[in-house]
Amino acid sequence: MSKVQVASPQFRKQFRQGLWIFLFVSPALAVVFVFILLPLFLSLFNSVYDWRHLLRADFIGLGNFRTLFTTMPYRDRFLNALGNNVKWFLSTMIIQNSLGLFFGYMLARRIPGQEFFKRVFFIPVLFSIVAVSFLWGLYLRPNGLINEFLKLVGFENLTRAWLGEAGIATYSIIAVNIWRWVGFPALVFLAAVDGVPMDCIEAAYLDGIGEWKLFWSIIFPLILPSVTVIAVLTTIGSLNVFDQIFAMAGPEGQPNFSTDTVATMFYRTAFGGVDSGNPAIGVGSAIGVVIYFSTFLISIIAIAVTRSKEVEL
Repeated sequence: MSKVQVASPQFRKQFRQGLWIFLFVSPALAVVFVFILLPLFLSLFNSVYDWRHLLRADFIGLGNFRTLFTTMPYRDRFLNALGNNVKWFLSTMIIQNSLGLFFGYMLARRIPGQEFFKRVFFIPVLFSIVAVSFLWGLYLRPNGLINEFLKLVGFENLTRAWLGEAGIATYSIIAVNIWRWVGFPALVFLAAVDGVPMDCIEAAYLDGIGEWKLFWSIIFPLILPSVTVIAVLTTIGSLNVFDQIFAMAGPEGQPNFSTDTVATMFYRTAFGGVDSGNPAIGVGSAIGVVIYFSTFLISIIAIAVTRSKEVEL
């Protein structure tokens, strides 16, 4: 009896603490459920049904996935869009994050004008994607700022219709994306490098270690948690890229679907149809499911690879 009387106040205290925690966390949980989990389950549910325009019809199991992967024009459109997503993934993971790591490390070395450069790198991140896409769309026109500058400096042979040639349109949009976003990993890596204990760096300098070896042997292993975060965010962003393609090349990924991605294909399929112009909600839902599980799988792999190399002091 005495044990119950002693435990009861403690239980009530823990219950009140748990209730307060739940009250503070519940708004975030509601947002995650409404905007992430619920759409995912609805996509899974819709993907296993046949649809006649906006009306759900018969249960067809994996029929929509079979249509997506084996039926024309869905198969070719999907493979083309997936290939462009791979280009986005490799370009942003290698170029954008390498530049961000370089800039972040240089800023952490307290170079002259550090505060100015921090603002210069990060300001484009704050710009509206629609405004950025509109302005760069003007700059990349055949008579735009980029070509005029190339003519001015004597490189007229390098002028191009940057958004009009199928071979370079995707890379032109990726370059704009890198210009806009490189400041984010730069500041994340700057904060990570600043968090490395000075004792480790000073001890390395006393041992006569060079700058290159200092970075790869001491600093980089200690900032791998930040590398993990950036790698996961890059994966999610590159596999779900939509708004910049939509704003700069339209929903069909012009020219001739050369800039198309899985997300823009999903938009056209679910809301306008790839082949008939009518909504194909079942196939569109199947594309949404593929996007989600691809993003989830690659993010888990990225986390596993980087976490395995993390070190602790």
